[in-house]
Amino acid sequence: MMRVFRHYQDIPLELQGGVVAIGNFDGVHRGHRAVIGEAGQFARAGGVPLAVLSFEPHPRVLFQPDQPPFRLTPFRAKAIQLANLNVDLFLALHFDKEFAAKTAEEFIQDVLLDGLKAKHVITGYDFVFGKGRGGDAGLLRRTAGEAGFGFTQVPALRQPEPALRQPEDAKGDIYSSSTIRKHLQEGRPVEAAQQLGHWWEIDARVQHGDKRGRQIGFPTANLALDEYIRPAFGVYAVRVAVLADGAEDHGQGKQTLEWRDGVANLGRRPTIRDGEQELLEVHLLDFEGDLYGAHLRVSIVDFIRPEQKFDGLEALTAQIAKDSLRAREILSADDRAADLFQD
Repeated sequence: MMRVFRHYQDIPLELQGGVVAIGNFDGVHRGHRAVIGEAGQFARAGGVPLAVLSFEPHPRVLFQPDQPPFRLTPFRAKAIQLANLNVDLFLALHFDKEFAAKTAEEFIQDVLLDGLKAKHVITGYDFVFGKGRGGDAGLLRRTAGEAGFGFTQVPALRQPEPALRQPEDAKGDIYSSSTIRKHLQEGRPVEAAQQLGHWWEIDARVQHGDKRGRQIGFPTANLALDEYIRPAFGVYAVRVAVLADGAEDHGQGKQTLEWRDGVANLGRRPTIRDGEQELLEVHLLDFEGDLYGAHLRVSIVDFIRPEQKFDGLEALTAQIAKDSLRAREILSADDRAADLFQD
């Protein structure tokens, strides 16, 4: 079971002396998985723990606080993805002004050597660290030789084939969080999923709404987007897992999930409450029950249509019925995941 810590001074002895993969890992996409997978091979070979070291909040939040939400995987969502990769320790260091002031040399000594007692360190091709981004692979390699730990830099992983519905010139694109964000913002969740190696998810607790969906025959579970990036506003085919209370808390525990088909609107609900809070409203197909307060994982499978304003509830209801039928058609393609995520 993966254990999660926020401070490098707290690491128990049994989790020290391992192999450490370092990065922001926003999205935990295929490139990130290559880095963590390389670390896992070293850890298994040496019989030592596999640790993933990341930063929360994302450093960009500290240095660019006024930019719009951009996260693919906030803390909890990232932990869920990492727990599926046989990680023993997830160290999500609290990134504030004090921590950001550490020099690269201090980071290596305080965190990697004194805190984690790392035997081997793995980074991606573009990782930099420390005050003023003063540390890079060269510094880690030199210090590793002096301090006696191993170091490996994993080269960029490129997409072997163009993503579905992508032009041929997409072949060879480097897997990157920026590319995934662009796909989502332009309404291409299938292409985002191919880069990720898994469906992009929104993980949140259901909040109380105005129950308008229940009145028109399509009850919805309302989820706040909070730190998540805002994809193209519109209607999506989704798959939804309802988590038991306390399950997968910060990704530390695992359970067998039952995924249900659904249709969701992501946006501002212009027909009912134009301009108010941005929400993900999820309607589970063929489901009856109370989801208020439940924790949901919602996989965004495919884009159906842009969000639009309708002339009254009757027109909106008719369109939701059409959207639900379209979602059923999309989600009935059971071989889709196999086609997308084959390695």
